[in-house]
Amino acid sequence: MIAITGANGLLGSRIAHQLAEDSIPFFGIKRKNSNTTLTDNLAIHWKEADLLDIGALHEALAGASAVIHTAALVSFKSKDGEQLYRINVEGTRNIVNTCLSLGIPRLIHISSVAALGRQKGVNHINEDNKWVENKLNSEYAESKYLAELEVFRGQEEGLAIDIVNPSVILSQADWDKSSAQLFKYVWKNKPFYTQGSLNYVDARDVVTMISLLLQRKASGERHIANGGVAPLKEILTIIAGHFNKKAPWIKVPGPLVSATAWVESVRSWITGNEPMVTPQSARTANEKFFYNNEKAVQKLGMQFRTLEDTLEWCCTHYLQNGTINNRN
Repeated sequence: MIAITGANGLLGSRIAHQLAEDSIPFFGIKRKNSNTTLTDNLAIHWKEADLLDIGALHEALAGASAVIHTAALVSFKSKDGEQLYRINVEGTRNIVNTCLSLGIPRLIHISSVAALGRQKGVNHINEDNKWVENKLNSEYAESKYLAELEVFRGQEEGLAIDIVNPSVILSQADWDKSSAQLFKYVWKNKPFYTQGSLNYVDARDVVTMISLLLQRKASGERHIANGGVAPLKEILTIIAGHFNKKAPWIKVPGPLVSATAWVESVRSWITGNEPMVTPQSARTANEKFFYNNEKAVQKLGMQFRTLEDTLEWCCTHYLQNGTINNRN
């Protein structure tokens, strides 16, 4: 029996759908009163537990033979630094310790390419990249890196582990959240874009990678899940084509992105509203990095979908399910 933490989330819900399709027994773990819209069409056995509640985790994970840990906080806002550490680091530590305590033999930890670290002059990054503290690494990135250290510590104590490092996951989801906001941005006819590039991966490909790992003996290693890299302008233009909208046409220079981030931080502090750009995201808005997927292709046999295929799949969802008409 497989346990999925965050089974109601963007990636966790797709894992749940795949396990159900493959008739693999599983149950989902979520926080009390959390939204389960993405799994409404599945008959899921839910267990409620907060990552920071060790007692609840022990009760929820009892009976599992493996855990797929997807639950995490993704944020690039400075004010969320403490929460990032608590949820991503302490939460993962609690998952690892609970697996060890209950004798659950297998953990697949969903990390991020952000955990691999970035540094000036190193543009091609693989699983062996060494973490170096610098301003290109956000607090989110550091929290995911420290979470990985907890997983590797669990391995030293006898836990069989695999780590999956996805880039920006593109999926059919609530377009008010996560990477899905790209689609809403284009639909709203926003004019601005930056010269940076985006490493992307189709959610379906991440699920395939996890399925392949489940079929194999645990490797104890990282696995980058990255479909490719493309200029943000190209991605927004493809989306605009599917929506029959005008693509963003005003290029924002790097210094202006940084200035906008500062103004947005002040506005957010005064109003309590979410900033459109944060200082952390501004630092990398015009940087170009590539995360090498060679290991996944050669060792797991992964064949990643094209950007066009992924964006068409996502855009078709928004056009057909009423999202645009009901929430424009």
